[in-house]
Amino acid sequence: MRTPYCARLSSKVDPILLQSQNEAEISAETPPTQAETNAGVARASGVLALGNVASRVLGLVRETVLANQFGASASVDAFNIALIIPRTIHDLLIAGHVNSAIVPVLSEAVTTQGKQAFWQLVSVLITLVTILIAALVVLMQIFAPQLVALLGGGSDAETQRLAVTLLRLTSPALLFLALFSLVSGALYALRRFTLPAFAAAIFNGAVVITMLLLAPTIGVTAAALGWLVGALAQLVLQLPGLEWRQLRIALRPSHPGVKRIALLYAPVMLSLILDTIIRTFSYNIASGTGAGNIGIMNWATTLIQFPHGLVGTAISIAILPTLARQAALFAEGGSQAFKDTLGLGLRLVIVLILPATVGLFVMANPIIGLLFEHGQFTPADTQVAAQALRYYLIGLPFAALDLLLIYAFYARQDTRTPALIGFGSLLIYLVVTIVLLPTFGLYSLMIADSVKHIVHASVSAWVLHRRLDGMGEQRLMRTLVQTALAALLMGIALSWIDPMLESWLGASSLLREIAVVVGGGLISLAVFVAAALLLRIEELRWLVTLVRSRLRA
Repeated sequence: MRTPYCARLSSKVDPILLQSQNEAEISAETPPTQAETNAGVARASGVLALGNVASRVLGLVRETVLANQFGASASVDAFNIALIIPRTIHDLLIAGHVNSAIVPVLSEAVTTQGKQAFWQLVSVLITLVTILIAALVVLMQIFAPQLVALLGGGSDAETQRLAVTLLRLTSPALLFLALFSLVSGALYALRRFTLPAFAAAIFNGAVVITMLLLAPTIGVTAAALGWLVGALAQLVLQLPGLEWRQLRIALRPSHPGVKRIALLYAPVMLSLILDTIIRTFSYNIASGTGAGNIGIMNWATTLIQFPHGLVGTAISIAILPTLARQAALFAEGGSQAFKDTLGLGLRLVIVLILPATVGLFVMANPIIGLLFEHGQFTPADTQVAAQALRYYLIGLPFAALDLLLIYAFYARQDTRTPALIGFGSLLIYLVVTIVLLPTFGLYSLMIADSVKHIVHASVSAWVLHRRLDGMGEQRLMRTLVQTALAALLMGIALSWIDPMLESWLGASSLLREIAVVVGGGLISLAVFVAAALLLRIEELRWLVTLVRSRLRA
């Protein structure tokens, strides 16, 4: 009898166990087995997935409230412009550091030098980031009109004036967002996932509450104020995880850890600069194709981010510290343990992201209608947003797998390779958009985005496979074929069931929309699980067994 693949992994030895927040420190004398590592990865992924569920649900509530209050209007475009600028600066200067440089370097520091050296480096980073971002916030206040004019060139004068006002309100949130990213990166390096996992839920909840309370009196300004309140709230949530006695004001830009982070991040930053230019181009294209289309693009993106965050981001972040520590202990960074951990992550992403993609594709119209088609959001807006969502979904599985591949490069402290691949894929995005714009209009941006992810993931997989001298016996293709077949059966069943539900449930109403989405979702889930069991998809069976064992414990 053939031994199940996940069971065969259990016989291999792994020097690192990915632990949750409440677990003990690594013991070098008693290295865990690969089965324990896999279980640790799954537990950490579960915590992050729960946090992502809470965050994405509240994020959808946030976008629903925004859509209901203001619709696909010029004021929403102004709000989005006011967010894009500080968020882009944050992504460029801080957020991009976290997984590409901060987590790998801090993981190496705590593994090879101990916690005292770890907290010394964290102190230096906090001091430097506070000084840098505070200066940038002052400059954003002064040059807000010029920044808005650069990004919102396709908008009318009134929209730009409103965006300037909103930018001066959202820009101070940049400091809180930067400090949050740094602190959460430190907690990830210590494998403490719980507080960072639920931070985004606190952020979105604060935005929702602020909008509901203040939008009737101050309009879209309430949304901008909500971002400021939310950014502060999620930072405060992280503070109990810090060891305050270890932190100091330390202005040491020459610290070796800072230099290492800077060297690792330089290629990423160049790639992000190009990405920022392309993003500015994209928003100008969207605003030029019609009023409210920036909002349509963002709402479609919000729905894409739900499964991507639940699957791709959660698994990638959970695995990154383990991969980084394995790479730190094995100079070649290509140990069998590294391959097995990465292979586990890739298989889990495949098994979870494919059915989510198919389900969203088939039910795009009912889901968007339920979430957004209220107040000022019209049925015509639903049709446009649903089509945009479907074009985005083509690239979703590749984007989820690609994120894990990128993090595998980062764990090996190689940021140059994914940056070079990213440069090429962004050029392809630009070319595809320009070529398709006359025919597809707004949708050319979504098609180009999917092509970009397909290219990036394919090239990353090929390069990493060569660097690791193969992945060993991971059976990725078998899992892909089995899951694709199960997801296809689910999609066919859902395409048949969804119209029947709409017909049986009669006239349109909120309860009918909820019943169609929830009923279709439950039925499609049952079909996928049945098909997966019939096809013997081992990763799904392993996850079910793991959950059952945890519930019985």
